[in-house]
Amino acid sequence: MLSIVAALADARQRIPPAEARLFLTHLLGRSAAWLEAHRDEPLTPANAEKFAALVARRAAGEPVAYLLGVREFYGRDFAVTPDVLIPRPETELLVDIAREKVGAGGTVNILDLGSGSGCLAVTLALELPQARVTAVDVAPAALEVARGNAARLGARVAFVASDWFAALPAASYDLIVSNPPYIAAGDPHLAQGDLRFEPAGALTDHADGLAAIRRIVADAPHWLAPGGWLFCEHGYDQAAAVGALLAAAGFAAIEQHRDLAGIVRASGGRRPG
Repeated sequence: MLSIVAALADARQRIPPAEARLFLTHLLGRSAAWLEAHRDEPLTPANAEKFAALVARRAAGEPVAYLLGVREFYGRDFAVTPDVLIPRPETELLVDIAREKVGAGGTVNILDLGSGSGCLAVTLALELPQARVTAVDVAPAALEVARGNAARLGARVAFVASDWFAALPAASYDLIVSNPPYIAAGDPHLAQGDLRFEPAGALTDHADGLAAIRRIVADAPHWLAPGGWLFCEHGYDQAAAVGALLAAAGFAAIEQHRDLAGIVRASGGRRPG
């Protein structure tokens, strides 16, 4: 039978060593330290077969998050499937902004547009427990994943199936956040890396990359309470365009925030009043 060390050595010919160890620790339910201490221990034929399958799929380009079924976001593990966008560190910026705007103990209504896995809505509900959080997505499969994450992590979130604001019941929100599709159609990144396997509708608007943001910015004032804030994540080169959209829609106190890489990744403003 194949030993742990031999299985890892074989896998490293096809995928990075760190990913090989990650797959095997996940499969066996053991730590990396345990693997090292038991490196000569044989794998069962079933586990050897499962490990080989994971390695083959990763070598073919499938994202690690989909293969493991989980991705960490803001210190919590979120279940992910190919029906939802893989949570990314830059999106955590929206959580930081929300926490700053709401403050500790703030009782506010928060809306997350295009919730996907629910990483934003669930995190906000847990980080701001006095807030009332509503999450919107147009895809039933994505809402199912998000509901599961909310239940597993103990977050109180209301979920609504809607094309942005279209099917929302009448309400007024103090804060609206969104990570909408903002990659332009034909962008070469769509054919590279993990993006090849993620849902296209969560990545691109099939237009110039600003169509969804235009709609959100135009409609948000009708749903924001006076003095309420809107913040959207956007592309690395879209800050000026999004700032102009916010100004044209009458938003005041426009802000643009940089991610950890120093890129302006989120822009927003306050509804006057």
